[in-house]
Amino acid sequence: MSTPLVTPRPYQSYVYAYPHKTAYRRLAEHPRLRDAWAAEPTDALSLYLHIPFCEIRCGFCNLFTRIGAPDELTTRYLDALDRQATAVRDALGDSAPVRFAAAAFGGGTPTFLTAGELERLCDIAEKRMGAELAAIPLSVEASPATATADRLAVLAERGTTRLSIGVQSFSDSEAKAAVRPQRRAEVEAALGRIRDARIPVLNIDLIYGIDGQTEDSWRHSLDAALAWRPEELYLYPLYVRPMTGLDRRGPTGTGQASDPHPPGHLNGDAAWDEQRLRLYRQGRDHLLDQGYEQVSMRMFRRPDAPHQGADDYACQTDGMIGLGCGARSYTSELHYSFDYAVRPGEVRSIIDDYTRTENFDHAEFGYRIDGTEARRRHLLQSLLQAEGMDTADYRERFGCDPVDDFAAELGRFAALGWLESGTPGRMKLSAEGLAHSDALGPELFSPAVRTAMAEYESK
Repeated sequence: MSTPLVTPRPYQSYVYAYPHKTAYRRLAEHPRLRDAWAAEPTDALSLYLHIPFCEIRCGFCNLFTRIGAPDELTTRYLDALDRQATAVRDALGDSAPVRFAAAAFGGGTPTFLTAGELERLCDIAEKRMGAELAAIPLSVEASPATATADRLAVLAERGTTRLSIGVQSFSDSEAKAAVRPQRRAEVEAALGRIRDARIPVLNIDLIYGIDGQTEDSWRHSLDAALAWRPEELYLYPLYVRPMTGLDRRGPTGTGQASDPHPPGHLNGDAAWDEQRLRLYRQGRDHLLDQGYEQVSMRMFRRPDAPHQGADDYACQTDGMIGLGCGARSYTSELHYSFDYAVRPGEVRSIIDDYTRTENFDHAEFGYRIDGTEARRRHLLQSLLQAEGMDTADYRERFGCDPVDDFAAELGRFAALGWLESGTPGRMKLSAEGLAHSDALGPELFSPAVRTAMAEYESK
């Protein structure tokens, strides 16, 4: 008698990078960056600059960031970023062309910086790293409170092609429930300033699954966002992650602490799963009806939007230079960064250590990528896109077939109805497969990565 097929919980983990930083460990050999990059192609690199400051910390956020920056901390941070950029550019050498195909400023909130500091940030990217910001796609993240006219003017002048703003909800009560103190009037004013700055692509982030959210209120937020004709929309499911504000409030917002270990008190709740799936499908169908194209589970794009280079999950790409204490860098064989934390005190300590660092010529924390992990990563980053994976490209890269490499996983996905059939040469997710991306992705993690993540001590 065969074992019945059990559908995994749909909301397990957002796979925005593989391996996750909780799998990174201190690199005992302290590899020199010059050696790590010696055999890597450098003619189409991606550049990411991380600013770990926010004016507030949202209740759902577990990103590497701190609230505020006292005692000229932003100045000291930019000084360290300048030193790091100088060291990294030196490590890349001049034996082969060093060119950047795309750049992004993330965080935290990059627009936490003043207009003058944003000028300096752009100078670091251009004068230290050699990135021609006006000639390549440049994406910058912002918040409503920090999307001021003077900051936006700097970003537009320096070549920003995409501005992503975290709105999450146009309902004041839902924003409060997500521990994001903002008013719709402030959001609308910020969106007006962004449009006035004439940055080519506006992306609006929205969240579904907030306490008290209904189909009607979700539709209200979707329509309020659509009124601005954004070139892109990201629809994120709410997660309650360990050590975040929502986690500390407990399952009903009463302050009762939840289990600090994944999957968390709400993340495994069947009723909440069903609510999020229902709102996801509503949002997806509404955007498709409005003419948007689905790029991934989260990302939707207007068909006439200017192309911005690599799409969702772009941070998976080999050849990534990350600058800043929360940024990752990727070579084909090594992913590396600095230490990782979520607790405010630990984050502040790591940022302070970064600002005092003088020598940036080696990698501190990371994960070695062997051939098996490279194949898993390629499958992940491709399959989670709506367009799927070119199987011929996979065979050309790795000399083998993905069905042979991942027979068990792909067989399970097919049995669950997550794979689409009838597209020659492409492996694609079905509509239901895309809806379950946050279950499918973690099922492709290797045993070694699972073990490393499980052994990570949260801090």
